[in-house]
Amino acid sequence: MTYLAIVLTFTAIGSLIGLVVVLTLLPSRYAKHSPASKQSVSVQVLVLGDIGRSPRMQYHALSIARHGGRVDLIGYHESPPHPDLLANPRVKIYPLAAPPSVLKSGSIPFIISGPLKVVWQIWSLIRVLGYQTAPARWILVQNPPSIPTLAIALLVSVLRNTHLMIDWHNYGWTILAGTKGHSHPFVKISKAYECALGQAAPTANVTVTHAMKRQLEREPYNVTSPILTLHDRPASIFQPLKSLPDRRDFLEKLPETRDFASNIVAGQTRLIVSSTSWTPDEDFSLLLEALVKYAQDETVGPIVAIITGRGPQKAFYEEEIQDLQRTGKLPNIRILTAWLTLEDYAKLLSCADLGICLHMSSSGVDLPMKVVDMFGSGLPVAAYSGYESFEELVKEGVNGCGFETADGLAVILKRLFSEEGSAELRTLCQGAKKESNLRWDEEWDRVLGRVLGVID
Repeated sequence: MTYLAIVLTFTAIGSLIGLVVVLTLLPSRYAKHSPASKQSVSVQVLVLGDIGRSPRMQYHALSIARHGGRVDLIGYHESPPHPDLLANPRVKIYPLAAPPSVLKSGSIPFIISGPLKVVWQIWSLIRVLGYQTAPARWILVQNPPSIPTLAIALLVSVLRNTHLMIDWHNYGWTILAGTKGHSHPFVKISKAYECALGQAAPTANVTVTHAMKRQLEREPYNVTSPILTLHDRPASIFQPLKSLPDRRDFLEKLPETRDFASNIVAGQTRLIVSSTSWTPDEDFSLLLEALVKYAQDETVGPIVAIITGRGPQKAFYEEEIQDLQRTGKLPNIRILTAWLTLEDYAKLLSCADLGICLHMSSSGVDLPMKVVDMFGSGLPVAAYSGYESFEELVKEGVNGCGFETADGLAVILKRLFSEEGSAELRTLCQGAKKESNLRWDEEWDRVLGRVLGVID
């Protein structure tokens, strides 16, 4: 039996047992207020992932609370959430219990630990969504992950008289296909599950791009409930640099840039920043190969590259970086990895010369949040461009440049960091700063404020 079949079997069994229990011990139901006030609007914001690494869902919570709504933010509490969430009395965080360490240790065969982990997630979700939290007017759930999140969110929404809204960031099945292949039975069943729940579950849907909205309306998804497009926009913490002294002060304070601050401020060394989750959907070797090719030209200037983030492939690439530096393939190039607070990350973006994005869309219709944050900080980008929705965010020659190969990225770095390319880089900076004027609050109010009932 394939792992997919096992997972889906346990998902079905766990959901069935959960249904029997909740029908026996029915959770309290949401009582609709007529007329409904802004203060009576309550939303359960759900992400089956780390809350602190889910910026869009955090921004949803902040926007609802800013207009007087009550928010229960549900997810794993692993890294620090946005500081404004912690200080807001209208937001309460409900951490999901992480699976026992024995299920993650590898001491139990995966064919046993995998299904047990799914059952643990099912019961954790039912407990928090159905019993620990008060009944809410809305459940706003992030997809992916879709298994078992969408099924449990649908079950709870029916039992508690709650509207269900899916925020489509991407498709779980396309991410899975990146490692398993499109023909794998697991992928096919996962796709069918996601399509079926997309059709059955939501009162409404939100997508990150117009391209995704169009795709959901067609085969094989055939979603008939309303679909709204809410483009990611930067939060207020991401702001362009205010002054050159501010840039110097921050670069001299940050340990990763302290030794290079004077040269960076003087323009003798270029600072590039890339944020990554160190997963297979970002081919980090593209950046390494591009920097090696860049360094082969003796006429180019030095670069300091700061790579932020955590993830499963970080140690592998750190070893690759050390090998390249040890063998002399990166003369005048320093690559440093870092894990920064949100405040320091935002300031670092505003102090950099160029942002690098290696996001490769598994579906072709999602967009990387990291580019949005870079624009919010007034930072132009060089980004991987081989997917349909790329131009909804990055405008070639206006606020950034696209590439699909290491050679293409190396050419961009050489061109923008040369004397001849200085005018183009200034143009891109101006375009990025113009893009920074488009903010999350205004976009959210326009698209979702009235739908959720927090704006008249």
